[in-house]
Amino acid sequence: MRIASFRHKRTKTAAGTIEGPARVDPRTKRLTQRLAAGEVAVIDHRDLDRLAAEALVAAGPAAVLNAAKSASDVYPNLGPEIVVSAGIPLVDELGPAVMKLVQGRPVKVDPVSGEVWQNGSLVASGCVETAETVAAALAQARTGLSEQIAAFAANTMEYLELESEQFLERQPMTQIKTVIAGRAALIVVRGYHYREDLSILRPFVREKRPVIIAVDGGADALLEAGLKPAMIVGDMDSVSDLALRSGAELVVHAYCDGRAPGAARLDDLGLEYVTLPLAGTSEDIAMLIADNKEAELIVAVGTHMTVQEFLDKGRAGMASTFLTRLRVGGKLVDAKGVSRLYRQGVSNLQLSALVLAGLIALAAALYSSAAGQTLLELFGAGFDDFWAWIRGL
Repeated sequence: MRIASFRHKRTKTAAGTIEGPARVDPRTKRLTQRLAAGEVAVIDHRDLDRLAAEALVAAGPAAVLNAAKSASDVYPNLGPEIVVSAGIPLVDELGPAVMKLVQGRPVKVDPVSGEVWQNGSLVASGCVETAETVAAALAQARTGLSEQIAAFAANTMEYLELESEQFLERQPMTQIKTVIAGRAALIVVRGYHYREDLSILRPFVREKRPVIIAVDGGADALLEAGLKPAMIVGDMDSVSDLALRSGAELVVHAYCDGRAPGAARLDDLGLEYVTLPLAGTSEDIAMLIADNKEAELIVAVGTHMTVQEFLDKGRAGMASTFLTRLRVGGKLVDAKGVSRLYRQGVSNLQLSALVLAGLIALAAALYSSAAGQTLLELFGAGFDDFWAWIRGL
């Protein structure tokens, strides 16, 4: 794993405490969308996962204050290690009081004692995480990992039978208007290594022009990469208003009973959308849409595939994901596999540019030597004679 080496600027007071405006939100992924460098991030995130930690580090906060425990020993989550390795103070187990910090008001954090102050009053006191405490927590979590995997597998098997019918039977999905039949579909999730995967796939996107389907925050990942989604699927809680207004078809992932919490936000924005009530994760639904709409190939970027990744997302099982992969497996290709299988063709323009560059380099080499200059003079004289002969015809 590559640990981020980001070093941020933070304000230190004379007493050694860290000071910055408080930015409070119990949903870490929502907080990171509006967190600015130098602010103090205040979260309530038990078992801080890798993606959330990377987003926090990228924002450059002065400190991270967690009402919950960043590593509860349930499984070896990597979030605390990423934050601490980036040089950002992480104070844990501050309790619900820290979530009552006034938004935008200056807050002082003591990186030694773990005390948090606002308006001259002590608000909460927590545990300061260090490289040593994080390493100890990881070691402890690894001892119980086998039990977590066993429970995960049991939960998956329990739901396989309950969910198998809707996942293995093809549904028409006529309410979805985007045409995919006969084309490749590129499904983008803002998951692990999504930036690298999108970079690898640029030649594929440029030449094959797949239908691009974003899963929630994957829409913003696409816009950052200079790409535009044709469809956005999800509960719409981690995607920006800008992405929602990009012109993509919006598909709200609803519960099987028809409830769609994400629909309220789109109603407030005055945007049109369709709802799709299915069990499973939003990325599962995106794959099922591509398959039901007869995509000839499904290329996945940033999707979750391993037990570690699902535990990181706080999921107790992966029945829907197992069934989805079973259903679309013949079409599904991981982005990292595409980098090995796909080779970009050389266009005529690229070939011409290569030849021209070679001729320029050859001419420069000849001109820099006496023998080369003589050869160029002879070539020039011969060309003049040839041109005179042509004019005399």
